[in-house]
Amino acid sequence: MGGRRGRRRGAGRPGRRRAAVTAVVLVAALASGCGGHGDRHDRGPVPTRPPSPTAPGGSPLAVKIDNVPAARPATGLDAADVVYAEPVEGGLSRLMAVYASRLPSAVGPVRSARESDLELLGQFDRPYLAFSGVQRKLLPLIERAPVRPESPEEAAAAYYRDSARAAPHNLCLRPARLLRSAPGEGALTTGFRYGPAPSGGTPVASRTVRYPAARFTFTWSAARHGWLIAMDGTPTLTTDGSRPAPPTVVVQYVRIRDSQYHDVLGNPTPYTETVGSGRAEVLRDGRSFAATWSRPAAHGGTTFTGADGAPLDFAAGQVWVVFARAA
Repeated sequence: MGGRRGRRRGAGRPGRRRAAVTAVVLVAALASGCGGHGDRHDRGPVPTRPPSPTAPGGSPLAVKIDNVPAARPATGLDAADVVYAEPVEGGLSRLMAVYASRLPSAVGPVRSARESDLELLGQFDRPYLAFSGVQRKLLPLIERAPVRPESPEEAAAAYYRDSARAAPHNLCLRPARLLRSAPGEGALTTGFRYGPAPSGGTPVASRTVRYPAARFTFTWSAARHGWLIAMDGTPTLTTDGSRPAPPTVVVQYVRIRDSQYHDVLGNPTPYTETVGSGRAEVLRDGRSFAATWSRPAAHGGTTFTGADGAPLDFAAGQVWVVFARAA
């Protein structure tokens, strides 16, 4: 009823029209995900381009996830195949979750990308990168990078605001509006190997990684056969009440330097170098294994070798990689 004829026909019945609009908005709000609350911008089907087919080799979905205390709990984190924890401005942390085996109904809260994300994502075949935005100076880099950028500007219908959260910690993603289906484990071209636990290692009950203004603690749970996560001293949960327990946690020591970019407060944006080699610690099966990581080129994956020089296998299931500053 967008024409004049429609407007005349609707005249004289404002009460009924308002009631109908209210009903539509209410239904949309009740049907939304990422914490269960959609906002006024999420009112059912929105005209948009169809989800893109995956690349022949399989293109996973990478999502930048907010990780300050006000942004927790996250949604869809437990469905990720790999979760990277990286330092950002002010000594805080942010997550990048990579999905290949399955796509959750919602992921969030989504936040902005960083320059070093492009280097990290070179491990994958043209991955979809879902993020809330970037500094304007970064746009040319993203356009040249071998990724499929999917911000709200490129895919508005895939995003919505969670009315139960305060901005800017309330932007959520519906992955099914970007990909028709999960590409499968073949899209995880990280270089990781999976298999039985190696011999040796040191028994460990928990391990803490500290950033200047954030910390991650991983505590072994024999019952879950994984590492229960706490962030800043608080147990990590998702919005559905589940508690992720990745079977493998990697502490990867890398060079972290200041990039040429800053946040709005003038804090320098860290650049996490993931190409090169260095020391690592692999946690699995309640034990800690000393390791060396190697990634010779940005277009390849990262391999891990044990103290004996043999490839170090991870346990099957989700992997968390926490980037820590090399000494």
